[in-house]
Amino acid sequence: MARTVLLHVGTPKTGTSYLQDVLFRNRRTLANQGILYPADRFDAHFLAALDLMRLPWGGLEAEAVGAWDALAAKVRKHDGTAIISHEILATASRAQAGRALESLGHGDGAEVHVVLSVRDLVRQIPAEWQENVKHRHGLSYGAFLDQIRDPERATRIATWFWGVQELPDILNRWGHDLPPERIHLVTVPPRGGPPNLLWKRFSLAFGLDGVDLDLEAERANPSLGAPETALVRRINRAANRELNPADYRPLVRELLAHQTLSRRTGSPRLALPPDAHPWVSDVTSSWIAEIERRGYDVVGDLHDLVGEPPVREYADPDNPSEKLVAAAALDAIKALLLESARLRHNEERLERELLDTQLALERSYLRPTYRWREKLVRRLRGSSAGRGLLKVYRRARGRSSREA
Repeated sequence: MARTVLLHVGTPKTGTSYLQDVLFRNRRTLANQGILYPADRFDAHFLAALDLMRLPWGGLEAEAVGAWDALAAKVRKHDGTAIISHEILATASRAQAGRALESLGHGDGAEVHVVLSVRDLVRQIPAEWQENVKHRHGLSYGAFLDQIRDPERATRIATWFWGVQELPDILNRWGHDLPPERIHLVTVPPRGGPPNLLWKRFSLAFGLDGVDLDLEAERANPSLGAPETALVRRINRAANRELNPADYRPLVRELLAHQTLSRRTGSPRLALPPDAHPWVSDVTSSWIAEIERRGYDVVGDLHDLVGEPPVREYADPDNPSEKLVAAAALDAIKALLLESARLRHNEERLERELLDTQLALERSYLRPTYRWREKLVRRLRGSSAGRGLLKVYRRARGRSSREA
C-alpha cells in the first residue's frame, strides 16, 4: 500500500477536541480500514507537538521528551494512511515544520498532506481571549484586543495569537515544500448550520467518508458567556497567587468553567466588539484573496471566513452585568460545595474500608510479616492513588490511636 500521512496542524477552536476524541476512541475501527491513529493516550499527539517544538507547558516537558520521534517512527513503519492531529502545531517554525515533514517520510516515499481547519476571526478572537482566561490569565478583553491589533505584535499574547491564527503565515511555514494539492483547508461552517456539517468536511479531508465511526463526543472544549468569562477572570486575579497550577485545572478550568458555567446557556455570548469588525473584515479579505491565489484544496467555503455581522446588543465582559455575574458565582459556589461534600464522603468511605481491613488483619492469626508490609507499601507508593490511600490509612491509624 502507498504510505499517506495526513498531518492536521490546527487551528485552535475549530472542532479539534471533537475530532481528536473521535479519532482516538475509534482507532481500532480505523486500524481495520488500514488507517493508523498512533496514540496510546488521548494527549499523545499533544506531547509529541510539545517535543517537536521544544515548548514548555506546565511541567509536561518531561513526559514529552522523545514523543515526536516515537510517533514518527510508528508512522514510517505503517503501510497505509496515518493521521496526526494537534492544534498547537500551528505555531511551529518553518524549520520545525520541515523536520516534522521529513521525519514522517516526506521525500522518502511517503505522500504527506497538511490539513488546516479554519474559522472566522469574528469568532476566533473572543474564543482565544476566553482560552487565555481559562488558562489562568487575568488580562482584560480590551487589553487583549489592543495587544493583538498592535502592528508590532511585541507581547507574548500577540505572538501566540497570530502564530495560531494568521492563516497565510501558517500555510507558508507548513506548506512551503508541498504542492498546493497536498494542502487542505477545512472551513468551519457559520453558526446555525447543520450540526454534523463540520464532521462531514473533516471526513472528506481525512478520507473517512464511508467509515462507520462512533461520533458521540466524550471530550469537548465548551464556551462560556460574557458574564461567566468575567467571573473566571476575577477568580484568576483573586486566587492565582495562592492556588497551585496543579489544582487550578481540575477546580477552575474543568469543574467551574467546563462542567458548570458552560451550562448557563441563557447568558449574553462573548462576541467581537462592533468597532473591531472593519479591521477584521480587512484582514479576512486579504487572507481569502491570498489563499485563492495559491490554489489550495478547500473543503467547505472560503467565504465562511467572513463571519457574522456585529451583534445588536454587545455585552462587554470588562463591564458585565453584575447581576448576571452574581448569578454565575452562585452556581460556581454550589458546584464547589457539592464537590467538597463528594470528596469528604469518599474520604470517609476509604477510611472505613481501611479500618475494616486493619481490624480484620489484627484479628487474624495470620499477621502479616514485615516483608509483606514493606512490599505492600512500596506498591502503594508507586501510584498517586496508592499514595493517597496511604495518607488516609495513616490518618485513620492516628485517629484510632487517639480514641483508644
